This record gives sequence, structure tokens and C-alpha cells, in this order.
Amino acid sequence: MFPIVLESCETCSKGTMSGAAADFHDQDQENMLLRLRSKAAPAEDQENIPPKAANRTVLGPLQNNQRKIHSQRGLKQEPLSCKNEDSSRSCFEKPSKQPAFQIHVDEPEISTKRPLPAPEPVRARAAVEDSPLVLHNAVAQLRQPLAAIDLPSAMDVSLLDSPMDMSVVDGEEKSVNVNEVLEYAAEIHTHLREMEVKTRPKAGYMKKQPDITISMRSILVDWLVEVGEEYKLQNETLYLAVNYIDRFLSSMSVLRGKLQLVGTAAMLLASKFEEIYPPEVAEFVYITDDTYTRKQVLRMEHMVLKVLSFNLAAPTINQFLTQYVLTHSVGKQVESLAMYLGELSLIDSDPCLKYLPSQTAAAAYILANRTVTGGSWPKALMEMSGYSLEELLPCVEDLYKIYLNAPQHAQQSIREKYKTPKYHEVSLIDAPAEFLLK
Repeated sequence: MFPIVLESCETCSKGTMSGAAADFHDQDQENMLLRLRSKAAPAEDQENIPPKAANRTVLGPLQNNQRKIHSQRGLKQEPLSCKNEDSSRSCFEKPSKQPAFQIHVDEPEISTKRPLPAPEPVRARAAVEDSPLVLHNAVAQLRQPLAAIDLPSAMDVSLLDSPMDMSVVDGEEKSVNVNEVLEYAAEIHTHLREMEVKTRPKAGYMKKQPDITISMRSILVDWLVEVGEEYKLQNETLYLAVNYIDRFLSSMSVLRGKLQLVGTAAMLLASKFEEIYPPEVAEFVYITDDTYTRKQVLRMEHMVLKVLSFNLAAPTINQFLTQYVLTHSVGKQVESLAMYLGELSLIDSDPCLKYLPSQTAAAAYILANRTVTGGSWPKALMEMSGYSLEELLPCVEDLYKIYLNAPQHAQQSIREKYKTPKYHEVSLIDAPAEFLLK
């Protein structure tokens, strides 16, 4: 839990506003009008508005654990806009509620006049009536429907030798992991290795950012960890969101006042891609303390999709780590420690962005296995991944420094997350004073 550190001066940076942030200048004016209208509201309306959560900051702690619907937190307000409107109308008048788009479907015309039957020769009609086809149709109408065939019961479905794979047998759902399919394990790993190169962010993109720094990115990622824990999101969702942020910042210059908006839109996209029940847009507006409107979040989501060219299936450290554990199984404590080290690499973009996700996952596996059991890089994983211990040594050394300095790091959300029994309290395991690889 921490107060907001990112501060921006929109008036000072107005002259140097980049293309990624200029589109949202109109929404800032819209927020100002919303505040003015809330102040000018009658006393009766002000009493109906619930008090704002105390100490809730832009990137600060999430005070309320219960989800709140956006409409329950205050009176529903309509967005105000003075553009392309008559100058005689006041800016504080509510616009008419009309949908932006309407689909009109032409209904077919129904004629009340019955069409006259086509003229038919008398001889041809008599020939059709005497045809054996007409007699056959008359006999078919007198037939009774077929009797129902007695099929085996639901418990004896296996006797039918159906080629379909039943996902539920005897009321129990079978858990299927695609990585456990041995016939496709090698092809899946090869595909992930090819895609991680295509969806890789630029390692030194922060040097080209005029208004944000590495520490601001660390604060944003630390806040996303809290968001994921608050809404019980998958770890894969966090990895995808960070990947979207880094790839977006590799191509676009962003002001510090819009950095949280980028992170919010990236988390929204990752939730839609990975989660079964993703949080609604109103939830993401709420966790930003209403700093941004729903329209701003959706517009930023659209911009992120355009910059990423809609390529959202990016291989992550979590996917490669899952493959390594399935190839050479280890204890639960080693697995949780490797997951902890993998998430620690998300905080510091320098030097972790120099390495591919497959390399970082291998380094986390080596470091966790060495810390808990004294083991190293197994031969089976060396053949499966194609990485030798000497090739992974630079990544292991950088990850070891991050592990050693984790207790003194300014952001502690990941350490708090892995202190729980769910992850075997692996963040409490001290890093070895000396780390030597044989």
C-alpha cells in the first residue's frame, strides 16, 4: 500500500503534448465540467451522493474489498460537451438521450390481395391427379411415426464407442492441460519460441520517453499486482498486461498523467483475453478513483489494440515456466519460488527486458531449484529448451541481484502476495549469500 507518486502538470506540458496524449485532452475538460455540475447540484441531490472513499489515491491502496457498481457510487451523470452545439444552449443542459447508431431493417411489404392461381390446362390437371405419385403421397400421410429406440442410459454412454471426449464423467469435471499432451508438447514449445520474438518489446524504450521514468513504470506494475489480487485475477493476466504496456510504450510517447490510463486499458484487455469472468469497465474506472471516465478507458483500449495490431497472444514467463515444471517436475515450494522470481522480473524493466521470457523463466527455475534443493539445470530441460547453463548464466546473475534486493525494494506488493500460504510463503525465504553454479 502506498500513496500516489506520479504527478503531472497538464498546463506546463500542454505545449509538448504528444500524439498519444493529445486525444484525451478533451476528456480532461469533460471531467472539469462534471465537477462543476456536481458542485452546482441542489442540496437534495448532494445528500444522495455517498461520501468518497478516504485515502483512495490514483495508484494507492484499494480500501474497499467489495465490488461497487459504478451507478451505486453516485448519481448517474450524463457527459457534457459544448462542441458542435447551438451557442444559445447552455453547456450544463443534459443532451437528449439518443443512441449513437441505429439499425433500421426494412420490413417486407405484406399484400392483402390473394394472387390468382396460374391458368392450367384441364387435360394436364387430370393427368396429375391420376398419377401414381399422388397416390404414394396419400399413403405416406397415413403412416404412423417410428417408435422410439431404447438407447443405453447416461451412465452407459461409453458402450457406444463414441469418438467424442467426454469432459464430464460421473459428475466430475476432468481437468485438461494442453501442455500435458505429449504429442504436441514439442510443437507448442517451438511455436511459443517463435512468437516471443515477434511480441517482444524494445529493451531500451524508456530512454526515448520524455516524461516517464523506470521508477514510474515500477509503481504502475506494483499497482497492477494489487489490482490482480483485489479481483482474484490469474497470474497470466498480470504478465499479459505488463507485456501490452511495454509494447505500447515501445512505440508511443506517453505523458505521466496518462500512464495509469495505459496500464488500466492494458489490464482490461488482458482480463478479457485470459479471464472467464473479467471485471467490467466500471470496476476499472472505480479502482482509478474516477480519475478517468469510462469513455477515456475505452478510447485508450482502442488505441492500445491499434498499436499492438490486435496481437494479444503473447508468450509469457508463466507459460514457459509451466512447460519446464511439466517436463521436469519439482516440489511445490520450488515451483512457487520460481513463480515469485518470475514476477519480480516484471518490476524492473532494466535489465529484465534484455532477455526473452523463455530465458527469464529458465533462470527463475535454476535459481529456485538451487536455493531450495541445491539442484541446477536438468539435462531434460537443456534438451527441451535448447539453452545450456552457460548461456543462461548472465540472466541468472541479474535475477539473483533482484532477488537479493527484493526486501529493500520500494515496491512490496509482490512480496506481500507470496507471503500467503497459497504460495508456501516463499517470499520469506532469504536469498543465499553466495550463489555459485557448478
